[in-house]
Amino acid sequence: MGMFSVSAVVMIAGSRGSYALAGAVTAAGLAATAVAGPWLARLVDRHGQARIAVPATVCAVLGSLALLLCVRFDAPDWTLFAAYAATAATPNIGGLSRARWAHLLRNDPAALHTANSFEQAADELCFMLGPVLASLLTGTFFPEAGTLAGAALLLTGMLVFAAQRATEPPPRAVRQGGSPLRSPGFPPLLACFVATGAVFGSMEVVTIAYADGQGHRSAAGAVLALQAAGSCAAGLWYGARGPARPRLPRCLLAMTVLMSLPLLAAGASGSLWALAAALLVAGMATAPTMVTAMTLVQRQTPEGRLNEGMSLVVTGLLLGIACGSAGGGWAAQHASPTTGFAVPLAAAGAALLIASATAVLRSAGPRRRTA
Repeated sequence: MGMFSVSAVVMIAGSRGSYALAGAVTAAGLAATAVAGPWLARLVDRHGQARIAVPATVCAVLGSLALLLCVRFDAPDWTLFAAYAATAATPNIGGLSRARWAHLLRNDPAALHTANSFEQAADELCFMLGPVLASLLTGTFFPEAGTLAGAALLLTGMLVFAAQRATEPPPRAVRQGGSPLRSPGFPPLLACFVATGAVFGSMEVVTIAYADGQGHRSAAGAVLALQAAGSCAAGLWYGARGPARPRLPRCLLAMTVLMSLPLLAAGASGSLWALAAALLVAGMATAPTMVTAMTLVQRQTPEGRLNEGMSLVVTGLLLGIACGSAGGGWAAQHASPTTGFAVPLAAAGAALLIASATAVLRSAGPRRRTA
């Protein structure tokens, strides 16, 4: 999954010569995912993970292959949007995995904290290696190689994941209780995820554009990988500390401060390697922020609707990534890639303001209610 966005941006920008178009296409696909995600999650809660996730993954893979063919055969621009929107069927694999941890460790908060931290570190590792592999494949073979390999890995990985039936939470045929959106503190938490997603989406597109402007497009994946490496290391450290009372505003304050480093490095030095070092440090705020936010989600979501609650916040994250991709692509195209680094900084500041203004996010919140 970490390969798809970079592969699509490189593939479309290389073929059509426009980062604005590439950012808009990826934004449209993520926005479609934001709409489809909660619906898929409800089906998962009702019918089980394996029964829903496998056919949904097949649909998403077909969408990726359709995008590849549209780019390869120079189809009209609108077909790129239509094809990439089909990838909205991609299941929220991170949410499915975290739901399994919550089911297995529901009576052990300390172990659940460690599992959530490990899960976030594993995510960062995948999203660290994904862009590197995508850049390597697209640069070494052909522009569509990253998308093709990503589709094959996604389908294979989902089949392996779905085969682990012993850890799968049981489906719930009868759904009761209100929507997670009615839980106290959930809407502002969702807004924080949207703003945080904008940080990730804009940083990715702007970094690729900056590397391209420096004549090192093939190095973009490695530079982005350093941000994920910093987050991965921070996630392992955060998990080893043991459970603590979640303080989301503090994490978002650290993220806002550190997200200023890429803007300063790009503007002051003009060096891709200085930017890489700044991204490594900036990434260290990502995992603690995500682990803290996900812990709040697990505590505030009614039991029996955890997949839906996870999907809603990941939907918010994807919606933010979509907005960030579009905003970052526009800034890189019409202003400059250096100016574009102000977009993730502004998004991090917005998330901090939302969390700071919402008292419920300053505490752990109530434990999950039974459905």
